[in-house]
Amino acid sequence: MSKPDEPTHESDASDDEQHPLEWDEPENNRTDPEERDAITNDEEKSDARKIVTGEARYTGDFRDRFPELAEATIVRSDVAHGYVTDVDTSEAEAMDGVYAVLTPFDEEVPDTLYSSSGQSYPEPSPWDMRVLRKHVRFVGDPVAAVAAEDTETADRAARKIDVEYEELDYVLDVEEATEPDAPRLFEDDEVENQQSGADYERNLESHFEGEIGDVDAAITEADEEYTLETVAETPYQSHCVPEPHTTIAYTDEDGRYTFITATQVPNHTRRQLSHVFDIPIRDIRVIKPRIGAGFGAKQEMVLEPIALALHRKAGVPVAVEVTRREEFYAMRFRHPMKLRVRSAANEGGELEAVELDITSNAGAYGTHGMTVAGVAGTKSMPVYAGTPNVRFVGDVVHTNLPMGAAMRGYGAPQGHFALETHIDELAREIGDDPIAFRKRNAVREGDLDKIAAILDDNDRFARRIRSCGIRECIDRGMEAIGWEDIEQPAAEHRHRGVGVALAAQGSGVAGKELGAAQIRMNEDGSFHLEVGGVDLGQGNDTMFAQITSEVLGCPPEDVVVTSSDTDLTPFDYGSYASSTTYISGRAVKEAAEDARERLLYWGAKLLDESPENLETADGEVYSEETGESVTLEEIGYEATYGDDEREQILGKGHHSTDESPPPFAAQFVDVTVDERTGEYEINKLVCAVDCGVAINPPLAEGQVEGGEHMSLEFATSGTLEFDEDGNPQTLGFRQYGMPRTTDHPPMETILVETHEPTGPFGAKSIGEIPTNGVAPALSNAIRDAVGVRLTSLPIEPEDVKAALEERDD
Repeated sequence: MSKPDEPTHESDASDDEQHPLEWDEPENNRTDPEERDAITNDEEKSDARKIVTGEARYTGDFRDRFPELAEATIVRSDVAHGYVTDVDTSEAEAMDGVYAVLTPFDEEVPDTLYSSSGQSYPEPSPWDMRVLRKHVRFVGDPVAAVAAEDTETADRAARKIDVEYEELDYVLDVEEATEPDAPRLFEDDEVENQQSGADYERNLESHFEGEIGDVDAAITEADEEYTLETVAETPYQSHCVPEPHTTIAYTDEDGRYTFITATQVPNHTRRQLSHVFDIPIRDIRVIKPRIGAGFGAKQEMVLEPIALALHRKAGVPVAVEVTRREEFYAMRFRHPMKLRVRSAANEGGELEAVELDITSNAGAYGTHGMTVAGVAGTKSMPVYAGTPNVRFVGDVVHTNLPMGAAMRGYGAPQGHFALETHIDELAREIGDDPIAFRKRNAVREGDLDKIAAILDDNDRFARRIRSCGIRECIDRGMEAIGWEDIEQPAAEHRHRGVGVALAAQGSGVAGKELGAAQIRMNEDGSFHLEVGGVDLGQGNDTMFAQITSEVLGCPPEDVVVTSSDTDLTPFDYGSYASSTTYISGRAVKEAAEDARERLLYWGAKLLDESPENLETADGEVYSEETGESVTLEEIGYEATYGDDEREQILGKGHHSTDESPPPFAAQFVDVTVDERTGEYEINKLVCAVDCGVAINPPLAEGQVEGGEHMSLEFATSGTLEFDEDGNPQTLGFRQYGMPRTTDHPPMETILVETHEPTGPFGAKSIGEIPTNGVAPALSNAIRDAVGVRLTSLPIEPEDVKAALEERDD
């Protein structure tokens, strides 16, 4: 059934004018590989040695700055739904060493509604939280807090606090939650929500839908044998951050509230604290030290309000650090979803229609609820951007379970699992080869992706695909996994199969990002780069130095990076949505370009040449005509101490855009299944990724491998369990089942270079896309091996065995 790999859909003239294929990029943005100096090099991660030697300082390590530091413990609800009617704190307050006890009824605790989600302003997520809760909505809601001289005292005091509740009925299932007689989680005065379709009488945080073409008509008109409907289900997933959520709050010598805190979004957190406590933004400082990973969990203002309220009451600096147990039931998680996919193809194997209908469990609060659910479709379906008829529908529902929030991939792993298992099954059902079907229908360079904007009122955020290596990803991944050369095991009960899943993502949030940077030159020719972009461990600071080095012609080690201090560094939205290289990196490049102009000015002065004849490289400014040069150090001293003219050489840059070019990937899984037991062994993972130009290939490969590990966990083991009363049963790594290094199959990463003209030196994002593919590729590999389809995660041996028994009945 395979057809030539030719484009089948064209854009009209108005599309071409609004979203042109050609992009006016700076001349130096496109460099030949042999002409690159600092980018695409294996530059050692700037903090690597500090981390492995234990010298890196995380939030908790700053305790030694504060001799009077108080340690805090949070008292959490032990009922799934109810009202706090009384809190007896008398025994706790009478204890020696207790500095402060807080309840929802204290004047130090604001009653202001807010959203904890670290998003742009105004937050798209509803304002539905308070610092401490009188109305509790899940087991784990914070209802009181203690600050004491040490953690042991705080813990003992917390256990002496007696909380009384008026218990209410609760609901744990999303389908039951929308029934007319279901318990209502929010009254009208308990939430401010501007999202589409909110209906709190039905516990509905949001309903949304968008359509291109006419899906129902296309499916009705298609031959029945070329249509398919499938249902998928995905679970909770924990971020499993190595460093728990930690915050230190204190007042500096100028009376300003200061936070050392593990956050992905320093500037958003500062703004939100200003809102909650009615404090001017100028009087709040947020400092992000080294972070032990975030993965989206720290794209939230979780502990900072409690820390500040305790600090104001206790009058001493306060540290709040949650336990691993709290991380597993009271923090933030990937949203569970139920997803239905319908599609139709024609006899030529071309997709005519795709519909994705999702129901997302927001849990007790709406942080990131609608936006994550939206991404489930607007990131996965653009893999097939040429499909003429597309519909995307979603409901975001509240239950009395822990809240979902941002997590690496941000809804895309759920959407890709549903869509890529469906596409694989559709190809098999119509007798097509899964690879050929994907190649025929997948997005290509030049396409206009309107699916990315399917939920918008206009096509402002439709994406012209200016770089796309998805077919090369497929080809190189097939070769690496041995697609054509799979050998079956000798034992008749063991069967081997291979599966593939395609993936796309974005590079920042189109129209909702801002990054800024400043560079200043020292007199010895070195530079200080100040940037608001947040390094969570990915290596962003190293990447920023490489971009700076490439522009200025200095060694990367001569660039000292200071990041993520709201007093010292320029504004940046933070590290999320795969935005840092594309948005913050572009701001860094623009700041370096600005500084470079001044280098050329001073180089021209010293060389007595026109700046137009000069270039920077190897620590020098040199003449392309005469070959003469002057060192950056000579320029630094002349600019700083010159006789007739002096200047602090500075460069400033900022970047925001409506563009969000997608990276692409092809994920492959090789699996062997024992049909007697349902046990399976993953023999190898291969991920081929088009991230544009990789600024630092080893760090990019590390991002892929870490993302694949998270995707493997999502596919095979990680989930949260609750009893019938909503009490958490998963309280640590032992119960959770994160794959260990000894459990991990071999991985091979392939970086497919394309050039994205809107990105710095042609770069796109890479941080999230590898989380999208392992789960669907594993399901597809098992289908290839033993002929059964698994559509619920995690995929465990008993699920495979049950499917095999059902097949054989």
